[in-house]
Amino acid sequence: MNDLKTASTFQDSAPTEASVRRRSLIAACSAHAVHDGLTDVIYVLLPIWQAQFSISYAMVGLLRGSYSGMMAGFQLLASRMARRWGRERMLIGGTALAGIAYLIAGQAGSLAVLLIALLLGGLGASTQHPLASSIVADTYEAGGGVKEALSQYNFAGDIGKTLIPGLVGLLLVVVSWQASVTLMGLLGLAAAGLLWWLIPTRIEPASDKKKAGKTITGNGSASGLRALLLTGTLDSAVRMGFLTFLPFLLKSKGAGTAGIGLALSLLFVGGAFGKLFCGYLGARIGMMKTVWLTESATSLLIVLAVWLPLVGMMAMLPLLGLALNGTSSVLYGVVPELAAAGKREQTFALFYTGTIGGGALAPILFGRLGDVAGIPFAAITLATILLFTLPLSWWVQKALDE
Repeated sequence: MNDLKTASTFQDSAPTEASVRRRSLIAACSAHAVHDGLTDVIYVLLPIWQAQFSISYAMVGLLRGSYSGMMAGFQLLASRMARRWGRERMLIGGTALAGIAYLIAGQAGSLAVLLIALLLGGLGASTQHPLASSIVADTYEAGGGVKEALSQYNFAGDIGKTLIPGLVGLLLVVVSWQASVTLMGLLGLAAAGLLWWLIPTRIEPASDKKKAGKTITGNGSASGLRALLLTGTLDSAVRMGFLTFLPFLLKSKGAGTAGIGLALSLLFVGGAFGKLFCGYLGARIGMMKTVWLTESATSLLIVLAVWLPLVGMMAMLPLLGLALNGTSSVLYGVVPELAAAGKREQTFALFYTGTIGGGALAPILFGRLGDVAGIPFAAITLATILLFTLPLSWWVQKALDE
């Protein structure tokens, strides 16, 4: 009788566990899609802001870097605050703040107000990566499939990068940039409401995870984590630097506002499938082989993007996006394996701080290089720097094999 009761209880609880996992993944993917879309729509707006405010490439890089810099700088703090206030509240609040920031940006009549709005947006966005990714890792570790779930989470981010910049590129043909940005602010607020309804509260208490006794921890390799952090930082710096230059490179080849939006959508479509595909590929052939494949291809394709005419460049952008964004999915999947016991959320926050911090500095530094030597030279320099990730990935693999 007791056995039957136990079996019945297990059957009743199993769908609940599956529901928690499913809702957690959907919530994390939704947050990633909206936040990444709001982050990367800035690339479509940069040429417009440059013309309106008459600013240099270095100042363009500062606008882009201000958002990313705040996002990187406050991720560790967001992770710590989540322990007190809860991941659910922090993620919802950050999403709402990003939406409010875009509402402010839509009313900006000066460069100073726009810069303040972007700083606020980056502050709100700082909650998303460490908290949403740790939600996915925590809910999927007991049943397995963490790497695959993180690949889906990363794939969702690029869906947002594909749809939102493309939508804004089309909107800019018929409405002002202020109206388009205001609509993005309303989208952020709507996403916060969706997360409030969607995120299951069962993922919050840390005590439940301790009682479960099924926590899978990494090997805590400090040297491997440093190498992984540097690999991710260089990869992110090149990606953010190139994406900052891409609209201007397209403009120099004759692309208009709608064409730039379409080009970014093509790039991010490739990136979305790259993150999904490379995440699974990394689980099959290993991190190092995948990184060598994607980073070598990215370096070559960036050089081709500089020299190809507009039609040829547009045609190869999906492939470039696949390689450019695919690496990050592999690197994210390695973080739990190198995290020390009980340090997963902090390790995710540290990793995202380094990678997004590199992405924040790159537009400023290489924007200055673009002012001095031209955008083509700056892009080729980025392609060269990316090759340093190859020996670093070997070091990461060595730590994983220990």
